[in-house]
Amino acid sequence: MKRTHLAAALVAVLVLSACSTKAGDSGSSGSDSSGVKTGKGVTATEVTLGVMTDKSGVFKNLGLGVTQGNELWAKDFNAAGGVCGRQVKLEEVDHGYKADTAKTLYPQIEPKVLGFVQLLGSPVVAALKQNLASDKTTAAPASWSSELLDNPYVMIVGTTYDLEIIDGLSYLQEQGLVKDGDTIGHIYIDGEYGKNGLRGSQFYAKKHSLTLKEVKITSTDSDLTNVVTGLKGAGVKAIVLTTTPTQTGSTVGANKALGLNVPVLGNNPTFDPALLKSPAAGALDKLTIVASSVPFSADLPKAKDVAAKYKAAYKETPNGGVPYGYAVGEVWGAVLKKACDNKDLTREGIAAALKQTTSASTDNLVAALDFSKPGTPATRQVYAATPDASAEGGVKYVKPLFEAPEAKEYVAPHQK
Repeated sequence: MKRTHLAAALVAVLVLSACSTKAGDSGSSGSDSSGVKTGKGVTATEVTLGVMTDKSGVFKNLGLGVTQGNELWAKDFNAAGGVCGRQVKLEEVDHGYKADTAKTLYPQIEPKVLGFVQLLGSPVVAALKQNLASDKTTAAPASWSSELLDNPYVMIVGTTYDLEIIDGLSYLQEQGLVKDGDTIGHIYIDGEYGKNGLRGSQFYAKKHSLTLKEVKITSTDSDLTNVVTGLKGAGVKAIVLTTTPTQTGSTVGANKALGLNVPVLGNNPTFDPALLKSPAAGALDKLTIVASSVPFSADLPKAKDVAAKYKAAYKETPNGGVPYGYAVGEVWGAVLKKACDNKDLTREGIAAALKQTTSASTDNLVAALDFSKPGTPATRQVYAATPDASAEGGVKYVKPLFEAPEAKEYVAPHQK
């Protein structure tokens, strides 16, 4: 009888153990000596955050800059004492901007991390969106689609593609470069990135009686001369881009070569400083870039501090991903400290702390952020900038953080 009872008890323990590792479990929790609850990615001495980035694909330069910004933040955060007596460690992998690769890498890195300080690329985030929800893993995507905001574990640091375009078109109209009733073109990559930017153009066009010529392309298209030729024939007064930097170069080059010479508006991933050394360099004067993160060269105290630390640590040509990556770290730091104050460094504790974060400050690397409203972008402000070969990072801003009246009115897809 005793052996029978012992066997039954052992079976019960094994069943419970199997249940505790089922899909969707965010990790067994414990508590440290100070009563702080801990789970996956947290040891007595470290908090591990994941970095799933692009180091070899079409956004590899942006991915490198964002990752280096993440690393600079972690170094500073740890030097200042870390959180709850622990140092932050970054676990980095390269998915090459390929969703299939990311799906393969995710199960390898997920058990090691509390959350993700970087998850780069709209296709990648879309592929892993359900995994994040099932695993209760908070992630800061280097992807700014408002379609992602139905997932409470997505932490978008900055505004979204649709709002970037709305703000950007408002800026062009403010500058007298477009007017009500004009025809404009929007070249966009087929996918969540491009389509979310297109939502912004569609909203603005409706508000201002613009005729919008939509042109869908793939992320691998490289020569857009025929596309620009078609837009010239349609009589466009401006071209909007949600494209790769290579495609931006092709567009501005064709804009000049064909004698169209209209203003071109791109949101934050569309520009890379490498374009300033490409055949398109002489045609970049028509390009305006809108992003909610500050350019690398910005004359702001925190931006200058990050730039100085970057130049001391790295030799690569910097880009706007660097201050953005640092800003994401700052937000993660604020959330970690809130979770520590709540004595809960589990994944559930991070999600709760994020919802309690109503005014995360990055000293204007990005606008102040409010994560307390489900489905709503944390900010609607952007910088307007232009390419400048004399500026470190290749960009200078021409208008500081602003929010267009149309951006205030816009209702995001999942906004409550």
